[in-house]
Amino acid sequence: MSHSLSVSWSAAEAAVPPVSVPPEKLSNYDLVLLCQAGLRPEKAAFAELLRRYQSHVDKVLYHLAPDWQDRADLAQEVWIRVYRNIKRLNEPVKFRGWLSRIATNLFYDELRKRKRNSTPISLDTPRLLEDGEMDWEIASDEPGPDEDLTTREFYDQLREAIADLPEVFRTTIVLREIEGMAYEEIAEITGVSLGTVKSRIARARQRLQMQLQTYLIGD
Repeated sequence: MSHSLSVSWSAAEAAVPPVSVPPEKLSNYDLVLLCQAGLRPEKAAFAELLRRYQSHVDKVLYHLAPDWQDRADLAQEVWIRVYRNIKRLNEPVKFRGWLSRIATNLFYDELRKRKRNSTPISLDTPRLLEDGEMDWEIASDEPGPDEDLTTREFYDQLREAIADLPEVFRTTIVLREIEGMAYEEIAEITGVSLGTVKSRIARARQRLQMQLQTYLIGD
């Protein structure tokens, strides 16, 4: 899966004139426009985009596949896809969301290839749970050291609880709660019905609330 971006960049250097403004001083929007201007993305501008958004890609892949040992290879493949397709992005201002979709689609591509055997989870029974958002915040005007420690412990437990969810639940809750995608987008990416998406998210929230009950209601 590993590829070297430097091979493609060598062609880009000959096709795109040098940039007058240092890439690190450009806005994200201008960096995307610059990468779309030539036959191939301009090397320095693309490298700056990668630097700014690498942690975002790593976070998305971590939450989607916490037990995969080759996430670094997946992240590299995400940027190869970005490099090859950035000219297709019609709204540069939406680059972050577009990047998230590429990472998510790559994850699902790999998931299908691996054909992982897992115990089927029945989602046929309709659920009438209220579809409210989870409140991840701990209210405090000026948190002290003890409260700050509690907050860090909460987010550590939250990450572990998400990682422990069955895979179909984990991916939907990550796409909804962390990536902020609409239900319709999640249904399109995961290839299931809108009702199934809502059911999975409701069940995932219920399980997370049960595991994090101590933090959510206090002592």
